[in-house]
Order: sequence, then structure tokens, then C-alpha cells
Amino acid sequence: QVQLVESGGGLVAPGGSLRLSCAASVSAFSAYIINWYRQGPGEQRNLVATISRFGVTDYADSVRGRFTISRDNAGKTAFLQMKWLRPEDTAVYYCNLDRPTVTPPLNYWGQGTQVTVSS
Repeated sequence: QVQLVESGGGLVAPGGSLRLSCAASVSAFSAYIINWYRQGPGEQRNLVATISRFGVTDYADSVRGRFTISRDNAGKTAFLQMKWLRPEDTAVYYCNLDRPTVTPPLNYWGQGTQVTVSS
């Protein structure tokens, strides 16, 4: 079965850094769009970063310049490098693999990992 296992979350002080990882047991990993979402307390789930199969990236305005999304196709792993963290970055972060161009469309989610930014 397809599994996405996230790791790297934790407690960090404002201004600190964390790197999230998402290891995927899936066929054709390189064909998927990879997204990172987050959901803060009392908030909706929001897209924070995306990377295409070609390596093209985009970011939410709130994280642009601070976060970097990347992928290792050989290792079937996605990453989210987070720098200069702020308290408002506190959320559960979810890795998502999306392949909308096949029939049926394929979409998988990680279990979520908590990131808490606090003094």
C-alpha cells in the first residue's frame, strides 16, 4: 500500500530552523506533484509550498523567502526546509502527493507532523 511517513517536526524557538521530511513508498514518485500544507489551531488547511515533477516551485506569500521545498526522486523523499520561523508558523504540516493527470487521479497524504514555534 502507498504510505507517506513524515518526520522532522518539533518545538523550536522563533528565528530557528527545521527540516521536514516525507518518505513515500509509491511507484512513479517522480510523476507526482508534491505539496506541503499546514493547518494552524482554529484555521483552515492552507497550501504553503509546491514543487512540480520538473522541479518548478511556488510558495505562499507568508513563507516565500523563508521556506524551501525540494525533492529527491531517487530516494522518494520530499523535504521542506523552514528558516527564520515565526510563532504564526505553528501548525500541523502535511505532505501531499498529487497526480491529477491519470485516470483515476491519485492523491496521497502524510500523517502530519507538529511544528511549534515558541519561546
